[in-house]
Amino acid sequence: MIESRPVSSVQHLSFAWFAMVMGLCGLSLAWFRAEPHLGPMAVQVSWGVGVLAGGVFVALTVAKLWRLIRFPAAVLADATHPMRHVFVATLPSSWVLIPTVWVVHFGYSPWADALWMLGSVGLLLGTVEVIRRWFQPGLTANDFWQGMTPALFIPVVGNVLPGLAGATLGHPVWVTAQYGVAVMLWPVALVLVLVRIGMVGMWPPRLMPATFITMAPPSLLALSGAKLGAPDVLVYMLWGVSLFFTLVSLTVLKRVLAQAFGIPYWGMSFPLAASAAVSLHLAPAQGWVHVLALAWLVFVSSVIFGLVVATVRGLLQGSLLWPEQQPLPPPRP
Repeated sequence: MIESRPVSSVQHLSFAWFAMVMGLCGLSLAWFRAEPHLGPMAVQVSWGVGVLAGGVFVALTVAKLWRLIRFPAAVLADATHPMRHVFVATLPSSWVLIPTVWVVHFGYSPWADALWMLGSVGLLLGTVEVIRRWFQPGLTANDFWQGMTPALFIPVVGNVLPGLAGATLGHPVWVTAQYGVAVMLWPVALVLVLVRIGMVGMWPPRLMPATFITMAPPSLLALSGAKLGAPDVLVYMLWGVSLFFTLVSLTVLKRVLAQAFGIPYWGMSFPLAASAAVSLHLAPAQGWVHVLALAWLVFVSSVIFGLVVATVRGLLQGSLLWPEQQPLPPPRP
């Protein structure tokens, strides 16, 4: 008897879809950083990408609410899964990034302040929930190590995102304190991810694009640190670490491209955009470094444009809203 394939539907719209919003917002912010290099045209591109990000955010929010009403068990399964639970943080991250794009273009707005605060608190509570899971009774080593992938950086280091607009919105003390949480947890998460490789091996092939997320923490710490008054030497050091993880991530690109396209590919987008933004922030307006920073922005924009095209094609073909492939648990060390 032939087993029927599950039906493609919003039931399978995981939290990871909000990585699209993060990537587009990150690209918008990167283009805004290009204004000293390209002039007003960069701001116009930034606003256009930001509008696209806003449209995607609204569409995904409506679809997510519909999924919550129709398939609450599926939402709960995502939030409690040993590996997928960290992607819940893409939702409050989007709540922070959408107002951030607005603020850099238009300044303070009450709705931006309210949504930003909701996202900032959501990221902090999400981080608490991730750490709480490590201490729950009955947690097995297999379940623990399954969660130790670069996607762990989304909730634990996501606390640095509010710093991109928090001072402009009037919350410098709050964002500095939350920045401290990210500074404390980034080395912890990095060590856990590296130890996981030594203990049980790499994460599943389907999550291989998440390797690029290692680029995001140093880039974001540099950008937010510059906003909060960090010394230039620290910002340049963090940019160097970001460059290192960029080179490391590129070593797995062949394995990433060997897979069929899926939403996990969007895990590459925001880290690439963040690295472009910090490079443009530090590059002088003239010289070969300026050329390299702009070339990197063009490359990142091309990658994200390709992800948009592939996503539209996948939705039209009905090949994206399917159950995620369930990876086998890692072997015991």
